[in-house]
Amino acid sequence: MPQSLAFVLVHIIFSTKDRAPLITSALQPELHAYLSTVARNVNCECYRTGGVEDHVHLAIRLARTIKIAELIEELKTSSSKWIKTKAPGLQNFAWQKGYGAFSLSPNDREDLIKYIDRQKEHHEKVTFQEEYRRYLQAYGMDFDERYVWD
Repeated sequence: MPQSLAFVLVHIIFSTKDRAPLITSALQPELHAYLSTVARNVNCECYRTGGVEDHVHLAIRLARTIKIAELIEELKTSSSKWIKTKAPGLQNFAWQKGYGAFSLSPNDREDLIKYIDRQKEHHEKVTFQEEYRRYLQAYGMDFDERYVWD
């Protein structure tokens, strides 16, 4: 019987619109669990979800049957609708239009999980913009500052 097998580990990063600090520490655990569930509902394996007030990180094994753009659209659309129901002040919540998706070796999974778990400490020293620029540079990606920060 033929098999189609894949192991594609992806580090996904996206922020709130204009990096507004709307994801409070009280909301974070529930949001992270929600995002993990959305990923699992489209047959992706979510190893970790985390972040801080203005952005999230996800460590996901991409399902063989879904495109990265489709997964991220589902994550952002579904969670945005959900967040808007959590408090009156969140009725205008939105994610940034763009995102980052970076491939990793399966051997790097544990390091990625640790990195996501340490986001609070990490961002006491480094801003989201600095962190994101470092990823883009490390992956040799050309980018235009005018369009990265929506």
